[in-house]
Amino acid sequence: MDLSLVERENTLLGQDFLTWLWYKTDSENILFALEDKRTFTLQMEQKLSVQGGEGETKSTATVSSPSGELTEAKAGLLHGKKVNKAQLLFSMDADDWLVQVNASDFGLSGLKTPKIATKDDEGDDPDAKFLEKMFLVERCLEMFDIVFTQFLRLRMSKGWAEESAAVKLWINN
Repeated sequence: MDLSLVERENTLLGQDFLTWLWYKTDSENILFALEDKRTFTLQMEQKLSVQGGEGETKSTATVSSPSGELTEAKAGLLHGKKVNKAQLLFSMDADDWLVQVNASDFGLSGLKTPKIATKDDEGDDPDAKFLEKMFLVERCLEMFDIVFTQFLRLRMSKGWAEESAAVKLWINN
């Protein structure tokens, strides 16, 4: 199998996923559920990159807006670009996770987990802080997996044509 073809397919799937995710989070507040029935929300954050074209004609527009205004990136979507990097904010209860996702390889970077207590009390397990931090990293990955699985189910279903049309309508508005 041609490795460049696999990379291209992964990139297209990742771009479809992040573009769909922007549409969903911009259109409605969605509650996602963990296996333990706890719920979380997801929002696109203030940093987003869209890309279009191939080879020498490839162009990228990156928008970083503290006010959350992403109109330049949305204008890129109108010209056929797709989201290739996005900053996502997962929220559960009073906790937030912030992470950057790359569409080409689903790489996660810059993960910021909820803060953990840094003060040591007498008798505390010396590994407790590390284990708590690893739990928070795993929780973020679990939430990401749930959202991506929901996308894949939709993408592989008969409902994708309707959803894809709704995304195109959202881009054109």
